[in-house]
Amino acid sequence: YDEAQTLKLIQEAESYPGPAILVVYWRCLEHGIKAGMSCTQTEMKKAVDTGYWQLFRYNPELAKEGKNPFVLDSKDPTGDYQAFILGETRYASLKKTQPAVAEELFKETEEASKERLAGYKHLAAKE
Repeated sequence: YDEAQTLKLIQEAESYPGPAILVVYWRCLEHGIKAGMSCTQTEMKKAVDTGYWQLFRYNPELAKEGKNPFVLDSKDPTGDYQAFILGETRYASLKKTQPAVAEELFKETEEASKERLAGYKHLAAKE
């Protein structure tokens, strides 16, 4: 979570002359936030810092200026992906009830997140 990136995203969406879509990560009670909903921004930041969620913008207007319309705002992950997902009830419950299945799925999910970030980096590098 980054307030400056969020503001820029909203400003770009509002200024776009056509329909705009915002895709956001938002915690809910079903995620099992231990400290309650008051820590939503902290959890959103953890999602970005661990690579669970990437921050990017796509603005077709930039292409008219000769710029890449895809902008990746996320940095490389610095947090523990597995620790982040185990902070959510849905993942922790799976690990508790089916540890072997959970371990395999968690590895696959983390790898998919890394591949997604690599794809986003590729898109952001194109001019």
